[in-house]
Order: sequence, then structure tokens, then C-alpha cells
Amino acid sequence: MALVEINFDGLVGPSHNYAGLSLGNLASASNAGEVSYPRAAALQGLGKMQHNIGLGLTQGLFAPLPRPNPVLLRALGLESIDESDAAQRRLRAAAWSASSMWTANAATVSPAPDTADGRCHMTAANLVTMPHRSQEWPDTVRQLRLAFSNSSAFAVHDAVPPCFGDEGAANHMRMCASHDAPGLEIFVYGTTGGAFPARQHEQASRAVARLHGLNPERCLFVEQSPDAIAAGAFHNDVVAVANERVLFTHEQAFADPEGTYAAIREKLPEAEIVVVPASVVSLGDAIRSYLFNAQLLTLPTGEMGLVIPLEAWETPSVRSWLDGHVASNGPIRKVLPVDVRQSMANGGGPACLRLRVVADPATVDPRFLLDEAKIARLENVVAMHWPEQIDPADLGGESLARSVIGARAALLEALGLPELA
Repeated sequence: MALVEINFDGLVGPSHNYAGLSLGNLASASNAGEVSYPRAAALQGLGKMQHNIGLGLTQGLFAPLPRPNPVLLRALGLESIDESDAAQRRLRAAAWSASSMWTANAATVSPAPDTADGRCHMTAANLVTMPHRSQEWPDTVRQLRLAFSNSSAFAVHDAVPPCFGDEGAANHMRMCASHDAPGLEIFVYGTTGGAFPARQHEQASRAVARLHGLNPERCLFVEQSPDAIAAGAFHNDVVAVANERVLFTHEQAFADPEGTYAAIREKLPEAEIVVVPASVVSLGDAIRSYLFNAQLLTLPTGEMGLVIPLEAWETPSVRSWLDGHVASNGPIRKVLPVDVRQSMANGGGPACLRLRVVADPATVDPRFLLDEAKIARLENVVAMHWPEQIDPADLGGESLARSVIGARAALLEALGLPELA
């Protein structure tokens, strides 16, 4: 069985809007109420996926979840609302949220080399901290169990109980000599963050490790820096990312950085830890630019490339550090900027848009894997059916609802996924 890393990106859904629902996500809050462009957003996402295929990487896709979500609206007694009630309008906006596009929050993934039964284990994230995201996991599990239905290769778990918040792979890193080798799994949890909530609970992370049958000696549980949370790093992947033997991190990512680095080196002696000093790139610049919310990838040549948002490339302090690192022959050999501005404006960069799964592609339902021809078909669907723009004030309108529901139906037909209708 040939194990490779597959990046499964979430396609930006046709209800993509800027309702500003995510406390602690500075980009989401600062763009609340602005007009969004779902068609452009989905095409940007597909462009990133095509870019990765062009690099010679295996690329997958997850479909948007059903929106507006009638299950949530019924559960809240909001099948009709009082338009003068701001709280009701906000809850309705939650039912329209396209946030499932950020599949780094879909689940936590432990590949077969790490687990007791030799299968790839996935636990859907409960995302309980934010109402608009807490609705996602039942539909996420449906999709995961369809894409990874081969029970000899995969085990998909329901979310951990919502008394413990779990945000999925955005707070989980895996380091290893190579993707197909046994790894060190690093779970990052939060405790406090000033005015902002810490979304990942330590006990949720520990429960996931047990569910996945991980060796306790090959796990680390690390506290995220409260300063990072308070500055707007609502997930660890806003300030740190790992790939194989390399950890790429901001100096202020962890509550105990030196202790974290020492523990990693003890368990994985070949680890290379690349620390960006705060004196060179401030925590504010790191978060605004999403330097670390990047895809750190092993390219077919064996070199590592860093897929960053254009916003990072356009930030002077970040650009200077990246140029210096590449020139110094550091482990990151290529910097690859991509345009995901519509996602970035809602607080999600290249890393947010993908879930990393180390598996044999032959064991995955092929409807969820992409090639350039399939991307071209999907671009046509998006161009024909995705709304060009959405004003948050339009949410709840019957005409927009028909458009959004019809767009998703057209996508599922193009993908041959009637099970998700």
C-alpha cells in the first residue's frame, strides 16, 4: 500500500458571506457586513487545488454542506423570524454559513502508521465554541464516511462530547521522517486568550488520541500561548505548521516554546524547528498576513514548499524573512503564493481550506479525488450556478435560498454524489 499525503480542500459554498460570526477571528470581524463574492471565492479555491495538482501532488475535495441548514433553523424555532430581532437574524445567518469550506476544522486525522489497528482514524470536530460551526459535524461525518468508506483502511469517529471543545486538525500537527513512517502527533490546546475564547480543550485532544489508538509515547499535548489567542490566533495553525521533520512556528506560538521544542527533539531527533522571531515578524504581522496558515508540503522533488496567501507575500516583514530563509538554504526551499482573498477576508488561509490525509489514494472513493479535467468541469458549474455576490442583509431571502440550494445540487450532480443530496 503506497501511502501519500492527500490534501482535501473544501469547495467554497454558494452561500459564502461575511456575517462576522466568529469571535476572535479578526478578519471575520473586520469584514462583517461587507458584500461577499461566492463565485470568485469558489474559483479561487479551485485555482489553489489546480495549483497543487500542477506541483505533482494528490488533491481531493469535499463538497459544501447543505445551506441554509433547515435542521438548525427547526431546532431553534426559526423557520420564520422577527426581522427586528438582531439575535434572531444572527442565528439565521449561522444556518447560512459556508464555514465548512475550512476543512482543517472538519476532523483530526491519524494515519495508519501511528494507530494500534493500522487504519487511518478520523474524528469529526464538534466545533462547539461557535454556533455557526457546531452544526457542521453530523453532515461532515456523513461525507467522511462516504469518502473513506473502506473499513479496512479507515475508521471515522463521531465528534467527542460537546462539553469539551474540539476544533480538529487546525490544532493538531504531525511530525515524522516521512509521511509513510510512524509519526509524532502534537495536540495543541488553549486555556485562555484575554477577551477571546480558547477553542481547543485539552481533554478533547486526549480523547481523540485514545479513540485513534495512538501510542502515548508518540503524542505531545502542548498549550497554545494565551498571548497568541488574545492577538487573534484562534487556532494553532495561525501561528505554526508542521510537515514531516519540519516545524515552522512563530516565536510566540506556544506557552512554553523551549519546553515544546525540547520535547519534540527528544521524541523525534531528526526534527528541524524553524522559529520566526517576534523581533523580525511581529505576532500582529504573522496573524494579519497568515504566514503560518500556509501549506507546508513535500514536493515530488523531495524539497519542501510553502503555499502562502498573497497577503503574506505582500507584507514587507514577512517577505523579507522568507527571502532570507530561502537564501540561507533553510529547509523551506520554495515559497508559492496563491490568491485566496475571499477566504482570507473571512479569516481562512490556504491551510484552513484543506484537511491532510495520509493514505493510499486507491482506498479513497474516487469521486472525492481531483484531476485537471474534473476541476475544469467544477469551474463550469461554479460559473453557471454560484451567486456572483451576497450582501448579509440578503440572507433569508427565498430567491437567494433557491439559488444556493440549486447550486449545491448542480455540484453534487457533477461529482456523481447523490448520497449527499
